[in-house]
Amino acid sequence: MQESKKTKVSVLMPAYNAEKYIKEAIESILDQTFKDFEFIIIDDCSQDKTWEIIREYKERDNRIIIDKNQKNLGLAGIRNKLKKMAKGEYIAWQDADDISIETRLEKQYAFLESHPEVGIIGAYLEFFENDYSAKSIRKYYRGDQKLRKNIFLFSPVAQPVAMIRKEILDRAGDYNLKYPPAEDLDMSFRIGKMSQFANIPEVLLRYREHPNSNTFTRLKKSERSTLEIRKKYANSAEYRITLFDKVFNFLQRMTMYITPPKIRIWMFDLIRNSRIQK
Repeated sequence: MQESKKTKVSVLMPAYNAEKYIKEAIESILDQTFKDFEFIIIDDCSQDKTWEIIREYKERDNRIIIDKNQKNLGLAGIRNKLKKMAKGEYIAWQDADDISIETRLEKQYAFLESHPEVGIIGAYLEFFENDYSAKSIRKYYRGDQKLRKNIFLFSPVAQPVAMIRKEILDRAGDYNLKYPPAEDLDMSFRIGKMSQFANIPEVLLRYREHPNSNTFTRLKKSERSTLEIRKKYANSAEYRITLFDKVFNFLQRMTMYITPPKIRIWMFDLIRNSRIQK
């Protein structure tokens, strides 16, 4: 009896009150040049028309798998549920308000296929607002050495555009419910203990900024969790925290309650991009 073909990529989308933007997010995946994927979407007890929209797309494309939680799990909890449902060799995260560039899956899949030492691959982000005009580009180092060296300053890979080997993600365990909305950074530290980091040096995802996005509404909570996570891994053999890292983290902690979110994000991107060479 012939074995069924294994799905190459599982695209995972958590959704909560996303009716305004989720159509564009879903269509950006369905329009990908890479076609061999399953697309799992879970509604985390939305109070708007998110579920109705998801059901409509399910009827149009049999690659889409949907579910609706009876209890709100939060972002880390829903990520754990999604990854357990996934059958693909690789996991690609897609948020319900972002737009993936049509070649994203193709380029990330090809990279991971040709670089078995890499467990997680990201790319640049292009930030935009509701008028669709580009605001800025967030760059990331390309290779593991520099990403690992700077991990106590910046996340090595952007979660919204991450693709991860399923085998590595399973070995790393569940996303930690203690660290929302920075559970992805904790996961990256764990992945880095088992494999290398990498990024494709081009924009593969358009990241939407709006008043209700986590970028603004949960910035302080995210920074607190980020600082706690960095401290947790400061003595790990796979990473080395420097004096500069310690001073940077101290200043971040001291200023996060007095600087407005938009200014902090602008400063963060300015510092990051000034350090990163193409």
